[in-house]
Amino acid sequence: MTSPVATVLLVFGRGVVDAGGRFTLTPAADARVRAAVRYADAHRETFAAAHARGEARIVFTGGWPEARDGAAQPPAGCREADLMLRAALAENLDRYADLRVETGSRSTLENLLHTARDGLLDGYAFTPHRPLGLVSHADHLPRIRIFAGRVLGLRGAALLDVPATGGEVPDGRRSEPVARVVARLGYLGVRDPAGLLRRERRLVGWLRRAEHLAPGPPRRV
Repeated sequence: MTSPVATVLLVFGRGVVDAGGRFTLTPAADARVRAAVRYADAHRETFAAAHARGEARIVFTGGWPEARDGAAQPPAGCREADLMLRAALAENLDRYADLRVETGSRSTLENLLHTARDGLLDGYAFTPHRPLGLVSHADHLPRIRIFAGRVLGLRGAALLDVPATGGEVPDGRRSEPVARVVARLGYLGVRDPAGLLRRERRLVGWLRRAEHLAPGPPRRV
């Protein structure tokens, strides 16, 4: 049986670097763009046919996550999704799909909430035969799936993992397994967007208070 191909991809950001006013993607964020390019190129005929029917789309989602740590916002056109789009256009990814951006999010939950709020997935019905592709690093994908279930109502084979490789560096402030547990248990009973955002703010506040009490460097989850 032929494996399904996702001709709608959601590509998640992984940070922006400010080098003296010159904003660039982190190596991990760039790796996610390259993963989307490789995937579309590997399925170019399927994408071309879907693009001709107006059914192929790639959404880059990411704003300025460093804002949570007090960093100022970058200038217009320099947020995560803006820079990912620029990198994708340099690889001619627009020949395969309609490219869109969501630039207001600061977390994985907000990535999905804002993408849905902005209507960037409107008109698409995702099924095991026509899944939504999730582009990120392998350790991040399980948490994305948890939030996609709550925000988009999509689970299992209606989602297709497109793992990125390379670019990640050890980060003592960030624990993906802990973030995954928080995503699975911390939002139980909440499904509406406003409620999810309130719960996220509450959990982030609790985690930061816990970090101040725990030994070692703070973790970003």
